[in-house]
Amino acid sequence: MTTHMVQLPAGSVGAGAKLHVTHWLPAARPKAIVLLAHGYAEHAGRYAHVAERLTDAGYAVYAIDHWGHGQSDGEGGYVPRFSAFTDGLSELLTLVEVNHGETARLLLGHSMGGLISTLFLIERQQAFVAAALSGPAIVPAAPPSRFTVWISRFLSRFLPRLGVLSLDANGVSRDPAVVAAYLADPLVYAGKIGARLGREFMDAMAAAQAGAPRITLPILLQHGSADSLASPAGSQYLFDHVASTDKTLKLYPGLFHEIYNEPEQDAVLDDLIAWFDAQVASDFRSPPE
Repeated sequence: MTTHMVQLPAGSVGAGAKLHVTHWLPAARPKAIVLLAHGYAEHAGRYAHVAERLTDAGYAVYAIDHWGHGQSDGEGGYVPRFSAFTDGLSELLTLVEVNHGETARLLLGHSMGGLISTLFLIERQQAFVAAALSGPAIVPAAPPSRFTVWISRFLSRFLPRLGVLSLDANGVSRDPAVVAAYLADPLVYAGKIGARLGREFMDAMAAAQAGAPRITLPILLQHGSADSLASPAGSQYLFDHVASTDKTLKLYPGLFHEIYNEPEQDAVLDDLIAWFDAQVASDFRSPPE
């Protein structure tokens, strides 16, 4: 495991902010590079076990702490614009391009990272050979009322940092040890979602839904059927609306939000790696074994 920093460029929201990057490399030349986008309130370090499985399978993994998350600059529970997250992913892609040239690239996003990844794919899918999304936050659990939309816009404008929503950590996993570790992690943000971030989140979901038909690359959608934090309807929506001819939706009965942290995680990661392997095997940019 190695860490570095990248910086948001001039012209970006949060220009000059330093973003923390962690990468894991396999023992031999990587057959592909996985760019990983974590979920809301957490950080890339929580994916060390996922990276270990991927590096054992021959992949390099690069993961960024989003603006306002983990060890990156910014404010927890707040973002000036959602583009601070997609701009960060763009800087991560640049780092990977510099370090690994034309080696095949795969995108992996979880929860809010799945939403960030979807928006990124709409604009820059040509940078990847395939993408996998875990519990992507694409549709709200319940459609917001007109009043909710109005008040969210009002608060976002006039009280952008006002905490408006808390997440229930018990929805993360059915494993009590995972929940306890999540709650004890000093790099996990424990406060409320601010009004501006909430509004930006809703607008980003709408943009992802509208742009989904522009996505044509192979895509894997994995979701726990008992996910209370990001509706499984989001994965179903993407499956129904992306234009990809190679698309797979896997719903895991009874699993909670973090399917890579559930008791069944080995089987879920087996599915992910097998799907990545099939995509890389068919891509001409992959190095020979």
